[in-house]
Amino acid sequence: MLTAATAENLTLNLTLETEVRAPIETTFESLLAQVGRLNQTPDGQPMPLILEARPGGRWYRDLGGDNGHFWGHVQAIKRPTLLEFCGPLFMSNPVMSNVQYRLKEVDSGTLIVFRHTALGFIADDHKPRLAEGWTALLDRIRKAAESGRNGS
Repeated sequence: MLTAATAENLTLNLTLETEVRAPIETTFESLLAQVGRLNQTPDGQPMPLILEARPGGRWYRDLGGDNGHFWGHVQAIKRPTLLEFCGPLFMSNPVMSNVQYRLKEVDSGTLIVFRHTALGFIADDHKPRLAEGWTALLDRIRKAAESGRNGS
């Protein structure tokens, strides 16, 4: 059965905020480690990604033997306040995502404002799980930064 394409089923807009009781530099280093080599699935299984933390750098899963999955490119990086990606991420569909982590110093430490926007054929089963997955990642970033074990 074909479903008519509408703006609602072709777009995604998700915004999350997390306060971290750690300096902005520590939080940013935790972010780099957790989206990269220390990445995990929402249920805690290791899923390390390679992150080339520079403009145009790749973000991908290396399965060895020239196998893997391309997630995106670093669209912008401004240490320690911004990390932005563009690409399909984990979706094997014709889709383009923009993911932004904006960090700001606040009285309690650092505020991370996370935003994921996407356009394309986003599978219906992905949308409900996105907030869960991104929230789990933000929680790992917070815990690592607050504990001082940011993986650097």
